[in-house]
Amino acid sequence: MKVAVLTSRERVEKFTDWSAVPPGTELIFIGQTYTDDMVIQKAQEAQAILVDAVNPVSGDVIRCLPRLKLIQSEGVAYHLIDTAAAKEKGVYVCNNAAANAGAVAEQAILLMLACTRRLIEGDAMVRAGQQIQAKGTFILEGIPELEHCHVGLLGFGAIAKETAKRLRGFGCRVSYYSRRRSAAEEEMAYGVSYLPLQSLYSTCDILSIHVPVTAETVNMVDRQAFAVMKSTAVLINTARGEIVDQQALYDAIVSGQIAGAGLDTLFPEPVLADHPLLQLPEALRHKVTVSPHIGGTTQEVFRKMYRHIWANIIAVSRGETPSCIVF
Repeated sequence: MKVAVLTSRERVEKFTDWSAVPPGTELIFIGQTYTDDMVIQKAQEAQAILVDAVNPVSGDVIRCLPRLKLIQSEGVAYHLIDTAAAKEKGVYVCNNAAANAGAVAEQAILLMLACTRRLIEGDAMVRAGQQIQAKGTFILEGIPELEHCHVGLLGFGAIAKETAKRLRGFGCRVSYYSRRRSAAEEEMAYGVSYLPLQSLYSTCDILSIHVPVTAETVNMVDRQAFAVMKSTAVLINTARGEIVDQQALYDAIVSGQIAGAGLDTLFPEPVLADHPLLQLPEALRHKVTVSPHIGGTTQEVFRKMYRHIWANIIAVSRGETPSCIVF
């Protein structure tokens, strides 16, 4: 089995259990920066592609690799893989669905607390010798507790459910919106209530995004959404940057339409220093807390994902059906 690797060689080597890899398996390391021509030339005999979830696999690549049977996303996302071309060529596209749900839920909670407790602002003021000023200001302006916040989950898949489970411990009210409403028994099990989308936007103190990137969800959280949100509301995004209109979010923070945002992901990636949300006016920079898209990248998650990755590669090499097929 020949596997073209369009992700970090170091990650593959660190998290692969080599005792589970069949003898004779050949890994073709191409890296995370490549052109279609480079992949086609180097991976001509590849039967599988392992690709970073934020890297593309084009239709040209899929059509030009005659032995290709499987495209395996290293993570959960697969929106940069040309699934139409894969379907046309009979190539499985698989992901690591739900493998990182608990880890991403932890990151969402972290960002909620960082924003509501003004962690970045407080840290900067203490380092500047303004501890007493920070404490006095925060007390007078009010520091909310999660217990008294209404948290809205945009989407109700595996990560949103894990987030809801963790939020129950804080005692806060949790609502969700999804295109398909869950059964009453499931809502009760997770301690959540359903709200229509516009009501979720307008009534929640914290809006946490948990939908995948699709044609329907790109820029789903837009100017109209920010216009109806509370001026005290906080946006949390541990999903994908594409779901939020980045310029609209910048404008909402600058104008005071919302209080701030906690973002594990921006668009586009890789994020460069000139991104608008990293160039807020100095007095407002503390309104945005960012992390480097690490919500789902814990050691435990990667070990779990690589076990699944190799199980799928081995299954396809044996003519068996892999798991977590998305197309």
